[in-house]
Amino acid sequence: MEYTSREMMTIVAAREIKNGDIVFCGTGISMLAAMAAKNINAPESVIFFETGSIDARLEELPLAVADPRVMYWASSNSGLLDAFATMQNRITGEHVIGILGAAQIDKFGNINSTVIGNYYKPRTRFSGSGGACDVASFVPRSIIFMQQEKRKFVNKVDYLTSPGHLTGNDGRRKAGLPPGGPELVITNMAVMRFDDTTKEMYLAGYYPGITKETVLENMEFDVDVSQAEEVEPPTASELTILREKCDPQRLIL
Repeated sequence: MEYTSREMMTIVAAREIKNGDIVFCGTGISMLAAMAAKNINAPESVIFFETGSIDARLEELPLAVADPRVMYWASSNSGLLDAFATMQNRITGEHVIGILGAAQIDKFGNINSTVIGNYYKPRTRFSGSGGACDVASFVPRSIIFMQQEKRKFVNKVDYLTSPGHLTGNDGRRKAGLPPGGPELVITNMAVMRFDDTTKEMYLAGYYPGITKETVLENMEFDVDVSQAEEVEPPTASELTILREKCDPQRLIL
């Protein structure tokens, strides 16, 4: 079956979510990926939102985290404080996975969603952290969605909104942050992961029809490509569930 790059990105992210994972997600493709996982490969995963809804049924794709549909048949409906407490809880915390997006990312997974250019006189100003800094700081695993462009994969982010692996190696520990950080970066061309020791980004997979060289051409910094393999495309079953069950109105797709 034919598929779009957005469908590919969604399915790749959904495959990373396992039963027992507690998925903290925002609006857009991150919400769709969590919903796809729940319907395809991780029915016993739990989705929760910063607005306080935990483990909703999600019969329809919500338009935002404050959409009333995020509350339908939820196990708990409370507020921001409880949502962030769930994320940082010592018991549940080890199972939490966050899904983020950004304007810029560097080789250690540090992300910028605040400004492009000088902070005081920026060329572009974005909405800022929201809950992203908390997620990046405290959850043990996070997935980052990015567009594969040289202006987005930069040597140094213009503003550090949310920490990845900071300076690499044990940078997070030195900064007083708990273990964790970004686990993978999913783009419209490829999948990046981070070395266990150096914490530097490397190319783990590239999509059918995309070459390693094309991926590197769309980054300011070089990454190791020796471990890269072609990513398995979405199956017919995955696409059918994604299109007909998760987003039949094509709100995100």
